[in-house]
Amino acid sequence: MGSRSLYDEISRNKRSSIFLASILSIIIVALLFSFSYIFAPEYLYVILPLSLVFVVGYSYSSWMYGDRVVLSATGAVPAEGREHIYLRDTVEGISLAAGVPTPKVYVVPSDEINAFATGRDPEHASVAVTRGLLNALDRQELEGVLAHELSHIRNRDVTFMTLVAVLVGLAAILSHIILRTYRFGSVRGGRRGGRGRGDGDRRGVEIAILAVGFFLAIFAPLLTRIVQFAVSRKREYLADASGAELTRYPEGLASALEKIKEHNKGNMDVSEAVSHLFIADPNRSALDLLYATHPPLEERIKRLRAM
Repeated sequence: MGSRSLYDEISRNKRSSIFLASILSIIIVALLFSFSYIFAPEYLYVILPLSLVFVVGYSYSSWMYGDRVVLSATGAVPAEGREHIYLRDTVEGISLAAGVPTPKVYVVPSDEINAFATGRDPEHASVAVTRGLLNALDRQELEGVLAHELSHIRNRDVTFMTLVAVLVGLAAILSHIILRTYRFGSVRGGRRGGRGRGDGDRRGVEIAILAVGFFLAIFAPLLTRIVQFAVSRKREYLADASGAELTRYPEGLASALEKIKEHNKGNMDVSEAVSHLFIADPNRSALDLLYATHPPLEERIKRLRAM
C-alpha cells in the first residue's frame, strides 16, 4: 500500500467513522424514546428533548473521559518502575517516528498476548500491553505491535473507537432496563386510560411503539456489535500497514500476530464493549463468525508478508 493510498484510506475511514457513530447515536436515541414512552408517556415531549441533550452530553463526556473508563474496565495499571523502562523507551521512540506525542503507557495483568490504544486524540492518548505480551515477544515483535497501536493514534482511530466503546455500553444498559421492564410486567396498557388513549387508533400507535421498543431492546446489542465490526475490521488492516511503514519491517508484526494466533485462548476478562480496541479479539466465541470485530489473523499475516 503506497503512501498516497494509505492517506486516502485514512480519510475514508474518518468519514465512515462519523457515519457509524451517528448510527449508534440514533440507536441510543430510539432506545431513550422507548424508555421514556414506557415509563412516562404523559411527559414524552419533555423527556425526549432532555434525552437528546443527555446523549450529546454523554457522547461529549465519553470523548473526554472514555479512555479512563476503558483503562479501568481492562484493569490496566501504569507501566512504572525499572522493569518497564524498555517498554516506555520503545513507545517514545516509535512515537517520534510517527510524529505524535508520546502516549501514557499501561500494562494489563493478563497472560494473553494483546495490546490496545485509547484516548480522545493524539495529545491525550494511552497505550496498554498485556503482561503476556511482554513475556512472549522479542524486540522486533514488540516494536511491530507498538507501531500498530501508535498508528491507531496517528490515524485518530482511537477517537472514534473509544467513543464507540462507551456508547455500546450505554446501549446495552438501556436495552437491559427495557427488557427487565417487559419481563416484570411494568408496561400496563390500562395505566394510560385517563388520558384518552383507549380508542383504537391511539391504542394501535401505542402498541406499535412498545413493539418497536421491545424489538430495539432485543436487537440493539446485536446492532451495536455490527457497528463495532464495521468500525474495527478495516482499521486493523490499515493500522497493520501503517505500523509496518513506521518500522520498515512488516515481519516483526507478522511474527507477533502468529504468536498471538498460537498462544491466545480468547478468554480475557474484559467487556465486549471494548473488545474492538485490542489488536486481537480478547473474547472469542462462536458468534465471531457472524460479526467478529477483527479480521482473521491468517489474512493479516498474509498481507503483511506480501508487503
